[in-house]
Amino acid sequence: MLVDPETNARTVAYEYNYWKPQLEDPLICAVISEGSRVLPRATHGALAELGASVDRTIGSWMGTPIIAEGQIVGAISAVADEPDRFTESHLVFLQAAAAQLAMALENARLLALVSSGKTEWEQTVDAISQAFCVVDADGTIRRANTAFSELVAIPVTDIAGRPWRSALPSHWDEPVARTLAFAGTAHQQELKTGSRMFTVSALPLGEPAGTVVLVFEDQTERRQLQEQLIQSEKLSAIGQLIAGVAHDLNNPLASVVGFADYLVEEGRAPPDLRKPLEAIRQEAERAANIVRNLLSFARKQEGERRPQPINAILEATLFLLKNQLMASKVEADLRIDPELPAVHIDANQVQQVFVNLINNAAQAIASSGREGKLVVHARKWLDGLVVTVEDDGPGIPNDVAARIFEPFFTTKAEGEGTGLGLSICQGIIKEHGGRITYAPNRRRGTTFRVELPGGAGAMAPEEDAPVEVGSLRILIVDDEPHILHYMSVTLEAWGHDVETVADGSRALERAVADQFDVIVTDLRMPGLGGREIYEALIQDHPQVAERIVFATGDTVRGDTLQFLESAGQPFLQKPFS
Repeated sequence: MLVDPETNARTVAYEYNYWKPQLEDPLICAVISEGSRVLPRATHGALAELGASVDRTIGSWMGTPIIAEGQIVGAISAVADEPDRFTESHLVFLQAAAAQLAMALENARLLALVSSGKTEWEQTVDAISQAFCVVDADGTIRRANTAFSELVAIPVTDIAGRPWRSALPSHWDEPVARTLAFAGTAHQQELKTGSRMFTVSALPLGEPAGTVVLVFEDQTERRQLQEQLIQSEKLSAIGQLIAGVAHDLNNPLASVVGFADYLVEEGRAPPDLRKPLEAIRQEAERAANIVRNLLSFARKQEGERRPQPINAILEATLFLLKNQLMASKVEADLRIDPELPAVHIDANQVQQVFVNLINNAAQAIASSGREGKLVVHARKWLDGLVVTVEDDGPGIPNDVAARIFEPFFTTKAEGEGTGLGLSICQGIIKEHGGRITYAPNRRRGTTFRVELPGGAGAMAPEEDAPVEVGSLRILIVDDEPHILHYMSVTLEAWGHDVETVADGSRALERAVADQFDVIVTDLRMPGLGGREIYEALIQDHPQVAERIVFATGDTVRGDTLQFLESAGQPFLQKPFS
């Protein structure tokens, strides 16, 4: 009888007699609790003293416990029909047999532990995501885990005994050999295979001498995350850079737009100059929109969106690019299906998308050294519309096409492209609830498809008619002389009394000293800016502060927007018409 290691209960391992268990159990229990014994004459009385009751008289009985590592793990008993069959000498023999059995049981237990430990170790090693192998001083692989087997595409059972050079890709030989030479240091080497990237390091085992563990760690996902983080940091840097110069860019653009408007309104310009003046104004506004779109790309902005037709946007875009298309020998064909629904969009942002697409198509055709054709087609799509920009240029290679919407990816020469165009376009269209996709043409060229959802109404709302006002007393505050000039001459041409001030402190004095119906002030100026003027007036002269209209070229900045929203005053974003 032994102890079951799983249930810790006694069980009969082998029984070479015909006696029933009710005889064996109490006798063996007595042996286990009190030690070896022999009953030369197993009478009813002697058996009864041990708690055994049988239906017949037996001759003699003996038993001894099995002791392994100081613990009783079972017992052996023997029964004979005749009395005096067993003596103390027989018991000594039985004890010797029990000792041998104990040694065998202990060895079996230790072997089972070793086997179990080996299995658990292998399972643990195979659960590790890093691939590793043990290499001896001769460069032979002694063992490896499942991850290494999958890495080299060799079954685990076939790896042991191979030289490491025969198991690894040949272009890894040099970096792995260098890693082995610096085993035990922080030295790591980068390894590439296809699109995956790994690092390899070597850890010495100590015994036997020269044995090391090569550890291969997959860095592909980590590197991708690092690249995304770098791109994000680049975008953030661009946003900060442009936010810092937006004001300086929009001030001269405001002068260009303002003077172009002024010359057209004055009516003194010859009729043949009206279109060029209009083109100047639109190009200046386009430059300002580029700045705003770059900022929208680096930091999400909500532009002014309203339902409006796409026709005017596409016509204006082709008009702006007319000269560039002619220079590239590109014939442009605009096709607009009838009864297109209005789309809820920011016209400036969406126009920038089509400017980019048409420019790219024209440059692609020009690079082929031949004349080409460009077709812009707007048609109905679901509840909105789709605009396709199709060219017959050289097309885009498949490996490049997969990356065209990635930020900073460009195939143009250094200094000719930023790699931001299509990624900005994609961001703008996504913010409008649509999508932009690319597809190669069957023969040659490319097709970009811009899908836009329908607007809130069937037609764009009509703008309110201008309100007729009498002559107003207006104070204009700006540190840019050209802006002061065009604003003053324009407002005076409309019949208003205008005073200009280029200094914030002087403007604050004039605002309080005189009665002005409107005070138009630039938000950012050296010294006292429009914000400081407003805050001073709110504190001491709130009725004067209510007459302020802000003009700014940096409404994209978070602090500027926050101030304008909290002030609640009207504002003009430079450049304005």
